[in-house]
Amino acid sequence: MMAVRAVNGGSLFCSVASPPLLTFCCRFHQLSSLPFRRNSELGLRFPIFCCGNQFLGYGGGLSHSAHSLVDCVMEELTAWRSRRRIRASVKLTSSGELLEDKLVNRELEKGFLLEFKKDTDRVLLGVAQRPDGKKNWMVYDQNGVTTSIKPQQITYIVPGVENFDQTEISKFLQKAHENLDPTLLEIAWVELLEKNVSVTAEELAEMIFGSSDPVESYCAHLLLSNDAVYFTVLATKGSRSIYGPRPTGQVEELLHKKLAKEAAEKELQDVVQLLVSAKAKPAGSKPAKSSWMMDEKIRYKIESLEAYAIDACNSDEQRKTAGMILKAMGLTKTSYSAINLLIKIGYFPAHVNLDLLKLNIRTNHSDEIIAAAESILSESPDSDEMNREDLTHLKVYAIDVDEADELDDALSATKLQDGRVKIWIHVADPTRYVEPGSIVDREALRRGTSVFLPTVTFPMFPDKLAMEGMSLKQGELCKAVSVSVILHSDGSIAEYSVQNSIIKPTYMLTYESATELLHLNLEEEAELKILSEAASLRLKWRRQQGAIDTSTLETRIKVINPDDPDPSINLYVENQADPAMRLVSEMMILCGEAVATFGSCNNIPLPYRGQPQSNIDVSEYSHLPEGPVRSSAVIRIMRAAETDFRKPIRHGVLGLPGYVQFTSPIRRYLDLLAHYQVKAFLRGESPPFSAGQLEGMASMVNMQVRSIRKISASSLRYWIIEYLSRQPKERKYQALILRFMKDRIASLFLVEARIFRSAWVSIGCEVGDEVEVRVESASSREDYVLLKEVIRAESA
Repeated sequence: MMAVRAVNGGSLFCSVASPPLLTFCCRFHQLSSLPFRRNSELGLRFPIFCCGNQFLGYGGGLSHSAHSLVDCVMEELTAWRSRRRIRASVKLTSSGELLEDKLVNRELEKGFLLEFKKDTDRVLLGVAQRPDGKKNWMVYDQNGVTTSIKPQQITYIVPGVENFDQTEISKFLQKAHENLDPTLLEIAWVELLEKNVSVTAEELAEMIFGSSDPVESYCAHLLLSNDAVYFTVLATKGSRSIYGPRPTGQVEELLHKKLAKEAAEKELQDVVQLLVSAKAKPAGSKPAKSSWMMDEKIRYKIESLEAYAIDACNSDEQRKTAGMILKAMGLTKTSYSAINLLIKIGYFPAHVNLDLLKLNIRTNHSDEIIAAAESILSESPDSDEMNREDLTHLKVYAIDVDEADELDDALSATKLQDGRVKIWIHVADPTRYVEPGSIVDREALRRGTSVFLPTVTFPMFPDKLAMEGMSLKQGELCKAVSVSVILHSDGSIAEYSVQNSIIKPTYMLTYESATELLHLNLEEEAELKILSEAASLRLKWRRQQGAIDTSTLETRIKVINPDDPDPSINLYVENQADPAMRLVSEMMILCGEAVATFGSCNNIPLPYRGQPQSNIDVSEYSHLPEGPVRSSAVIRIMRAAETDFRKPIRHGVLGLPGYVQFTSPIRRYLDLLAHYQVKAFLRGESPPFSAGQLEGMASMVNMQVRSIRKISASSLRYWIIEYLSRQPKERKYQALILRFMKDRIASLFLVEARIFRSAWVSIGCEVGDEVEVRVESASSREDYVLLKEVIRAESA
């Protein structure tokens, strides 16, 4: 605080603690010759009233009265306070300069050269043409386009330019870019940091180019506005900005990040060049998949692309890496783009099954599992050797699809003297080799089932064990579990038994050859006819018990050389109501009922399957044509299957009091579990698994089975669509109308391909009608088929 006192008869002095408020030398000529001291913090100067150690009083040569001096001091105090308030509201640069002094904008006029933001990614140079409304301006830019811009879009007005010739913009830009030297920015940063001084673009131009002419000023602006290391924006007002040097530590950190980013960009460009090169090579000369895995950095980027393609990125960094590669290649950031890129460089085959990758399905068996399987084949004794029934006298039919590698069931039949029919369902005995909890068993549990695709089969057990040891083979002695059933005349079970056996399969038949034999009705194949008659009897009985017939058309596809860009596709449509297929399915169902009864009578925990359908009245669908149309309608309202592990539950769809899947133990793990339980009982042992343990294992298996069903369905659909896409455009197909979804948009069943798709159908068509369609377009990779009805007039 300032202290003013009269001393020795009215003299005035300032105490040492007084603020410098006596800066009014202009008003008092007596003070003009006194020395002044500047206060660096406040920007004020004041006279020194001292002589030696004494303050000078009024009598020391001053001619004005103390009263006048006090008045002047108070006026100066008021003025100083006012200036202090103003200065407190104005920002300072790091060196104490007023930012407001440097942030004075030029009023925009016609002919001014300016830089403006076109959008978030583009900055252009242009010449102001004319006002557009109250605030906007029309600008002619460097691309020859006239645009209306807002004031906030302007990022810089080039100083010293008036009436700029718009045809000279490109030359101006070229000159500015020729002067761009980032090293100059580093030199300027060192000097300005040392002096702790901020700069405008024009000041930097003067400093590094020795001139603040328009080109040099704009060049300096480009250096500063694009810099992310040495300078930071202190303040911005309109198109004017002031930049200050960053601290040394921050610059070092930013330089480190910049170098790392540049190295990453260099790596990315190197990989992009490899990808471009691989794409350009002919099909037979593409790099091997393994070649992309040799270098760790390249491998990471390719694996990122693969993860992006199958929507399996495990981090944001992986997703970002794939996106940068696609962008650098000029591709959209979609999984479809990633898939096509990997196909074109030869990393993926043309028809890669993405679902196998997405769901991480086990394909090949490890060396450890294969070695264990081979050891089992050579060393495993048959613990049931003494308890096997010799059934080699029976004629045995094994009926399956022609490409089946694993044969795990076969059939025999005869007529008893009392006229009743006795049937044997012989099932392969994999438990002869595999014990619960063994390494091979645990691997089978993890897989849950064999995978059957149009292109390949991935067996639940190693190939050699499944096909050479477990599988039934024509003309050879085979170990089996045989379920024999004697039927009543109405088709119900009269007697049954389950026993270990030895059989010698007589015939290995395809469904087609078995159907042909049935039609020939040969006397020497009377047993096959007995089986067919028994199947018809069983079907009639099951329908009386409420069974729902869901037989329909099924498509099988076999793809030859699937890794070729143009593989051979063989398509077969199977009618499940075909005599041979009906025969086999009825015998498998019969076996399942007998095993469920056997398990129930002997209190054996088993995976008993059921499907409650008490609310379905099939008669409501009797107006629909029998076959795919009626089956499709019924299947849509069916309830999900259920499983009980303690006792049988009714299977309403099959019309059975109980059912256990038992006939495919080489292919399905739940069937194998049923074998473990039944075989232990036959040996007089306790079942290896309790109901609770079965339930836990079944839960694991069912999760895997659901995934594999999804893969099988999608793979089948892919190859059906691929098949359709290769057919002549003029080819016509028969389709059944299953239902109407909206207006005349109908759900169709394409008979020849057994695929469900929708299409517009003409007025007059009803559910169950057959219409003729063409395939307008189809894409297996994008999973679509566009059908168009062939109008009768057109077909004529």
